[in-house]
Amino acid sequence: MLDIKYIEENVDAVKKNLKRRNTSFDDEIDKIISLNKIRKELQKKVDDYRFEKNKLTDEFSKSDSKTKETLKLKVKEINTVLENDESLLKNTKKELDYILSFLPNMIDASVPSGKDDSENPELFKWDPEHYKENNLNHWEIAEKLNLIDFKLGAKLSGSRFVVYKGLGSKLLRAIGNILLDFHEKNGFMELSVPVVVNENIMFGTGQLPKFEDDAFKTGEQYLIPTGEVPLTNIYNNEIIDKSLLPLYLTTNSLCFRKEAGSAGKDTKGIIRMHQFNKVEMVKLVEPDTSFKELENMVNNASDILKLFNLRHRVVTLCSGDIGFGSAKTYDLEVWFPGQNKYREISSCSNCLDFQARRMNTRYKDGDVINYLHTLNGSGLAIDRLFAAILENYFEDGKLKLPDVLKPYFNNREYL
Repeated sequence: MLDIKYIEENVDAVKKNLKRRNTSFDDEIDKIISLNKIRKELQKKVDDYRFEKNKLTDEFSKSDSKTKETLKLKVKEINTVLENDESLLKNTKKELDYILSFLPNMIDASVPSGKDDSENPELFKWDPEHYKENNLNHWEIAEKLNLIDFKLGAKLSGSRFVVYKGLGSKLLRAIGNILLDFHEKNGFMELSVPVVVNENIMFGTGQLPKFEDDAFKTGEQYLIPTGEVPLTNIYNNEIIDKSLLPLYLTTNSLCFRKEAGSAGKDTKGIIRMHQFNKVEMVKLVEPDTSFKELENMVNNASDILKLFNLRHRVVTLCSGDIGFGSAKTYDLEVWFPGQNKYREISSCSNCLDFQARRMNTRYKDGDVINYLHTLNGSGLAIDRLFAAILENYFEDGKLKLPDVLKPYFNNREYL
C-alpha cells in the first residue's frame, strides 16, 4: 500500500509513475486526496468534541446539582453529534482504505517501459555446453515413463490436477529436497507453513482484495496461492529489532490458484495447475539494501538452474508486465525444447515497503521505527522444473538423470 502522505505531497509524480503500467489511476488518486481531506476534517471535529466532552466531565464532579443538570444536557448534545461524526469518520476511513488497497505499487525508475511481456528485455542468457533444440513435450514423456497420471488427477479433482506416480513422485520429492538444501546453504531458514491463512494475511501481501477471483476460499480462510503469503507475514503487525535483519526465509509448500484468467492456456501438462508445488524465497531487509538483495536473489535462482545444467535466461519485466505489488521484477525463464521456447520458472521481485505497510511490519533502529522492505522469488517452481527436466533430458526412450539427482536414485544414469 502506498503512503498516503507521499501521495498528497507528490500527486503528479505518483499519477505519472502509475501511468507507466498502461492504466490511468488519476480518478482513484483524486478520490483518495478528496477523501483524506474529509477524513482530516472529521478527525479534527471528533477530537475537538471528545476534548470538550472530557472537559465537561471534569467540571461535573466539581459542580452543584443545578450546574450538573446543565452539563448533562451539553454532554448529551455532544454525544449525539459525536456519534454521527464518528460513524462518518469510520465510513470515510473504510472507503479510503478500500481505494488505496487497489492502488498498485510505484515502479522503480530503472524498470524499462513496455506494453506487455513481448517487450521484456533480456538481461542475460546461460547455455550449458550441450542442450536440446527439440524434443517431445513433457506430458508425452511423463505418460511414456508412467511418471504422471493425468486422467486420475482429473477423476479425483477435475481439470488442472494431476497425480505423480512411483518414480515421478520420488523425482518430485527429490527436486524439493535439492532446492531446500541449496537455500539452506545460502543462509535461508526453512519453515513449514500452513496452506490455509486468514483474510488479513492475504491482504498483507496484496492478494486481497484485488485478486480474490484467483483464490480458493474455505469458509472465512484462504488456500495460499504461494508460499510468499505466510512467509512474508510472519511479522504481521509487529515491530522487530534491526539486529534480526536481514531475514532470509524459505518453504516448500503446496500452492493453490483458480487461474481464473487463464482459460484455454496451457491446458496440457503441468505448467499451469490449480494445485502445484513451489519452493519460495522471501527476504525481509533494511530499505537501503533491498535492490542489492534482489540481484542476489536472482543469482540464487539462476545458480539452481545451473545446478540442473538447464539452459535459461533472465528478463526484466517492463512497466506493462510488472506485478501489482512489485517495484521491480526479474523473471527467470527455462528452455523447453518440446515447446521450442523459454517458460517462466521463477519471478523475483522487490516490493519495497508496499507489503510492509499493508502488514504493518516495521523494524526498530535505536529510537527510530521504519517500515522494512520485502522481497520474494520462486526458488523454484517445482512442477515446472520437473517438466523442464523431462524435456531437456529425455532421450532414446529413457530419462537421463542430471548429476545432482543421481544420488536420490542409487546413482542410476537413467529412469
